[in-house]
Amino acid sequence: MRSIGFGALNLDKIYMVDKIPREDEEGFVKDVNLFPGGSAANTIVGLSRLGVETAYIGKIGMDGEGKILAESFEEEGVGTEFIIRAEGRSGTAMIFVDESGNRAILVDPGVNDSIRYDEIDVDSARKYNLIHLTSFICKNGLDSLNSQKKIVEEFELVSFDPGMPYAERGLKDMEKIIRNTTVFLPSRQEIEMLFNKNYREAAEDCLSMGVEVVAVKLGSEGCWIKTAGKEAAVKPFKVRVVDTTGAGDAFNAGFLYGFLRGRDVEGCGRLGNLVASYCIQKFGAREGLPRKLE
Repeated sequence: MRSIGFGALNLDKIYMVDKIPREDEEGFVKDVNLFPGGSAANTIVGLSRLGVETAYIGKIGMDGEGKILAESFEEEGVGTEFIIRAEGRSGTAMIFVDESGNRAILVDPGVNDSIRYDEIDVDSARKYNLIHLTSFICKNGLDSLNSQKKIVEEFELVSFDPGMPYAERGLKDMEKIIRNTTVFLPSRQEIEMLFNKNYREAAEDCLSMGVEVVAVKLGSEGCWIKTAGKEAAVKPFKVRVVDTTGAGDAFNAGFLYGFLRGRDVEGCGRLGNLVASYCIQKFGAREGLPRKLE
């Protein structure tokens, strides 16, 4: 089993706050923690901890944040030969988490958006069975998105979590990636925004576009999965929520772990919910990711 990720790399700066302020409101910071992050990166770390051979395609700056991001992959056993070093700022995310575990995020993409296709060693990347894609902010250009649109044609197995940045871009801009996707992993809000219809009808559209598995993340309700021959709702595990940061990424890791091991879709859903349940009991997107599954 081999999986390679392709997405943004961010150093998460997590601020524990009394509340997440709305417009013209104020709150106060109770604590601050730094964690390596990035949606696809979190999922790839989750897979690596579960014994999958992994690597990552991304870009970092030649700064302290970039050094932390690269070293964290090395410590987790994730291959860094596809990490591109460049002049400029590494990506950072300021994450505000309130006492109920709710969060808000502000992202500085830095060099994340500038990955050109000719910078990627695609021939070497093809040795991985599956490529997992997540979104770029695209504030500073479309190089990284355009590279993703091209690289999906090089892999037989593609998993895709669009995130809100890509959902907001609309279906027309995401169509090429979706048509080349094997496992689609959106949240309910994301798939409904992309297709402008309820998630069950949107899943049917995904299948007609060539997607094999649609797994919709429903938060506290678990997940709902649709294939050409099956439909399943999988309940979540009841745990004490500390921080929801990275819950969707953790779900992806568990789901893809099951998929790569040949589990049926309900089994994949249970594994996704299980890994997510571990994640939300700890602060940060990776702290709670398990190293084995009982």
